[in-house]
Amino acid sequence: MPTRETIHSVFNRDEVFEFLKPEIPPSLDLSHGVILYLEGINVSFDGFKAINDLNLYIDDGELRCIIGPNGAGKTTMMDIITGKTQPDSGSAWFGQKINLLKLDEPAIAHAGIGRKFQKPTVFENHTVHDNLELAMAGNKNIYTTLTAKLHSEDQDRIADTLNLIGLRDQPYASAGSLSHGQKQWLEIGMLLMQNPKLLLIDEPVAGMTHQEMDRTAELLTNLAGEHSVVVVEHDMDFIRSIARKVSVLHQGSILAEGTMDEVQNNQKVIEVYLGE
Repeated sequence: MPTRETIHSVFNRDEVFEFLKPEIPPSLDLSHGVILYLEGINVSFDGFKAINDLNLYIDDGELRCIIGPNGAGKTTMMDIITGKTQPDSGSAWFGQKINLLKLDEPAIAHAGIGRKFQKPTVFENHTVHDNLELAMAGNKNIYTTLTAKLHSEDQDRIADTLNLIGLRDQPYASAGSLSHGQKQWLEIGMLLMQNPKLLLIDEPVAGMTHQEMDRTAELLTNLAGEHSVVVVEHDMDFIRSIARKVSVLHQGSILAEGTMDEVQNNQKVIEVYLGE
């Protein structure tokens, strides 16, 4: 594979940037109203079946909660969606045209899927505003990063995001000085700056105060509609506060789906999860 030095000796700067630019996935087709299809997914690790014939469908603009005991396959499921893990079999589509199993992690993020891990990963030595600016979607090569100036519409987007995540009064506070909950909101804001259509949120309220949990519930419900949001969480009180549709994952496959009341009263769910 040619080195960057070799490329520079042959092409001009613009041609270099074009050469290094990641493959652009097809445009997102939501004509059938479904944003995510997982069908017949199977994954084994050293003989252990982490995902077992998983079928999951997420509608455009939906807020879906995923619950299940430890080892149910929740993290592996998100790894498949984001390109971190390749399944042994099955299919994964983003809308009608984007085959997730043929894309790497950067291309999947570029296509419009954002993932927030349980532990917030913000740039603690930078301000809240800088974190959002650094996360902004666009050309991220070295040249443009060093020379870019924010346009008024970019400043407006940052201001809107600050307002949405509840940090409009702290744009120049160090990210490291924020509370745990505020760091979680900032990281969600950083994902929003990348213009995702689908957000995967992993245990967003772990370690939060009750007040922070209430604010997080408000934030996630406000995101649904313009975005599709998949929330993986163990806190049942929090799930009840936001749930519209709940999927219960058990031994790598969907055990039950429905409203929170329906899931709570499902005898199989009670036996394997809620009744523990």
